Amino acid sequence: MTARPLGRCHGMTKTQRMLAAIALAGAAAGLAAPAASAAPIAPLTLPDLPTAAPGMPAGAQPASVQEIGGKLTEGANQLNQLTQLPNQLEPVIAPVAPILDLAGAVQ
Repeated sequence: MTARPLGRCHGMTKTQRMLAAIALAGAAAGLAAPAASAAPIAPLTLPDLPTAAPGMPAGAQPASVQEIGGKLTEGANQLNQLTQLPNQLEPVIAPVAPILDLAGAVQ
């Protein structure tokens, strides 16, 4: 009988050991799933809105979470418009592009 290094399974290839490890992990997850599903679901609560700082204008403080979401969406739309700006300016820049290229070459 030949001596085998420690930590090796007898007669298993690396692929077989990997498949066995995956099967054991799947079995452990399967056993844990019923216990996790039996736990009661905690209700989702939204955080309290921050209070206005002294001297802050009345309209500066959001009145609801929906208002905050609306302002975030509006800001995202404005950012998207800024990313499209080069495409919108292309017709204006295209006629003067050869002149700008010459000016860059002269430098």
